[in-house]
Amino acid sequence: MCVLIALATPLSFGGPAQGAGGIPYSNDMSPGTQPHNPVFKDAPPTPVIRDFTVTNPDTEPDQSWLTRKYTEESLVFIRRHAGKRPFFLYVAHTMPHVPLFAGRDFAGHSRRGLYGDTIEEIDWSAGRVLETLKQLGVDENTLVVFTSDNGPWLSQKLDGGSAGPFFEGKVSTWEGGFRVPAIFRWPGKIEAGVTTTAFGTTMDLFTTFILLGGGTLPSDRDVDGQDLSPVLLQKKPGREPLLYYYFADELWGVRKGPWKMHFKTTDPASVTTWGAWEIEERDPPILFNVDHDPGEKYNLGASNPDIVAELTALAQGHREKLKPGAPQR
Repeated sequence: MCVLIALATPLSFGGPAQGAGGIPYSNDMSPGTQPHNPVFKDAPPTPVIRDFTVTNPDTEPDQSWLTRKYTEESLVFIRRHAGKRPFFLYVAHTMPHVPLFAGRDFAGHSRRGLYGDTIEEIDWSAGRVLETLKQLGVDENTLVVFTSDNGPWLSQKLDGGSAGPFFEGKVSTWEGGFRVPAIFRWPGKIEAGVTTTAFGTTMDLFTTFILLGGGTLPSDRDVDGQDLSPVLLQKKPGREPLLYYYFADELWGVRKGPWKMHFKTTDPASVTTWGAWEIEERDPPILFNVDHDPGEKYNLGASNPDIVAELTALAQGHREKLKPGAPQR
């Protein structure tokens, strides 16, 4: 059994086979949330969906109850399936995406303002999930993963979060846009209190969950994700980092080992309006050792032409393997 808790990634509750619910896209894409933005002037109210039916076709929802409602629905799902059959629950909280809303029991309570209020409510939500798993006797048979979808929305300032030492935020291929926290919990299987520097991405969750559940991966295509279970269960160092950084459908960067190279970047990265940025062509590409320089401050491309050539060849080979167009069935 598995529970995946993610921040600011819309739609949740178990998936199509068991019903779905939540907001199907970002919570700021309606005239009710952005009355002065012409992009959304003809958009419907922010939809709240249950089993693929919009429950509020004519009214903007009170988003202050979303975190609590997602939590209540998740607990119902767990109680329905715990002890009977394996289950997968994806709890994709809308918060802390901007605009921020906190429930009445949390609004105004944190030292970090409204952003902190939403985080404390999500913390409460994760606690309720863990408490319910324990009450139902499936705590030690359930892997719980807590992570996020991207880095902070920097233009929102204190409402947008922080990337700490990493440069920039969401809507970028800099480390501040990609590096997010991840916590894995499985009593009796994953040792508590261990921190690892092993490399992983959310693409790895697909592969890891299938293999831990006794399934097999598709053999008719390349699967991007790798199995994280040796890192989680055996405390192994994991594989060498290899990641291709995309902006929409265009490859903008590649990382191998400690070396990360950008072909293009955005400036600024985290803007208020989608598309209101400049794209910088990096010719020659810029190169960083993100083990030594996670803030991507010091371009080492000129002094490492062999690394630039290697990563350029990797990127070209990756582009050649992709087939444009709709997925083949």
